Amino acid sequence: MAENLTPEESLSTPGSGRRFVLPKRLRIDSEAFGRFAEWIARYMGSPAFLIWMTLFIAFWIIWNFVAPEEIRFDDPSSFILLTFMLSIEAAYSAPLILLAQNRQEARDRLSFDEDRRIAAQSRADTDFLAREIASLRAQMGEVATRDFIRSEIRDQLRDLLAELDKAEGQQEDPEPPQ
Repeated sequence: MAENLTPEESLSTPGSGRRFVLPKRLRIDSEAFGRFAEWIARYMGSPAFLIWMTLFIAFWIIWNFVAPEEIRFDDPSSFILLTFMLSIEAAYSAPLILLAQNRQEARDRLSFDEDRRIAAQSRADTDFLAREIASLRAQMGEVATRDFIRSEIRDQLRDLLAELDKAEGQQEDPEPPQ
C-alpha cells in the first residue's frame, strides 16, 4: 500500500508540497492582523498600559489580603490565578510585539532602500553638475573676458586715432611740388 503513495503523500518525503491550508471562511487578512498587532504593541508600550496594569495588580493583591475569604477571587493561594493571567498575557503579547517589530523592520528596510536610491541619485546629479562646472571653467579659458575686450577696444581705438591723426596730418601738409 505504501508503494502506491505519491511523493507528496509519503511521510518519508519532506513536506515541500504539503502544507496546512485554512478554509476560506477562516482566512485572516494579514494586513489587518498586522495593524492590530502594532496597535497592541503601541498600547503595551504606553504609560497608560503600565499604569492600568499596576493598578490592576495592586488591586488584586490588596483585595486578596483585605477582602473576606467569601468574596475573594477563586485563587487558592491568592496569587496563582494572577500569575496565570500574567503568563497568558505575556504569551500573547510577545508574538504580537514581534510581529509589530517585523512589520516596522520591513518598513524601515523600504525606507532605507528609498533613502539609498535618493542618495545615489543625488550623488549622480552632483557628479554631473561638477563635470558641467569643470567643463564651463575650461571653456571660460577660451572666452574673452570683459577686461580683455576693453583692452582690445582701447588698442583698436588708439590705432584708429593714430590713423586719423596721420590722415589729418597729410591733409594739412601742402601738396608736394611736382
